[in-house]
Amino acid sequence: MDSARFLALALKNPVNVAIIDELAQLALPDAWLVSGCLVQTVWNVLTGRAVDHGIADYDVFYFDPDTSWEAEDAVIRTLQARLAHLGVKVEARNQARVHLWYPGKHGLPYPPLTCSTEGIDRFLTQNTQVGVRRVGGDFDVYAPHGFDDVAGLIARPNPGPNFSAANYAVKAARWKALWPEITVIKAE
Repeated sequence: MDSARFLALALKNPVNVAIIDELAQLALPDAWLVSGCLVQTVWNVLTGRAVDHGIADYDVFYFDPDTSWEAEDAVIRTLQARLAHLGVKVEARNQARVHLWYPGKHGLPYPPLTCSTEGIDRFLTQNTQVGVRRVGGDFDVYAPHGFDDVAGLIARPNPGPNFSAANYAVKAARWKALWPEITVIKAE
């Protein structure tokens, strides 16, 4: 699967399209729709399920040098208000502030990031290391490991500095229950 095919399948979910369009209208800095909502839409299309089957939330990354909670909360509230009509859970996170709360929440170090794609690079699984955003009238797709795992219905750990085998096991078990066709690669 190439980038164009991945994008065509991910955009079959009208919620993905609506969020990406809203992010472009808001002009949030370095804003991307990321991770599971994209991959799981593709899995759903490939396995003949409803496009929104199993999608728990829609993750938005952006990068704003203002690392105050108040600034992030304002973005969260704005997105909630503007996307409430979709009836889904949208989780927006300023990647410039993740290092401030991640160690306390997960007990693992998290060096500061310099852009949103660095946050994508640190996802728990390689197959969800994807992001889509609008750039002018076109789309930009970020996928450092490509799309072979997505197309092959493979969940693969991303052994980075903040990897948690326990968190991976929980996520993989949830996915396997929702998409029994997937192959889960064990964490080493």
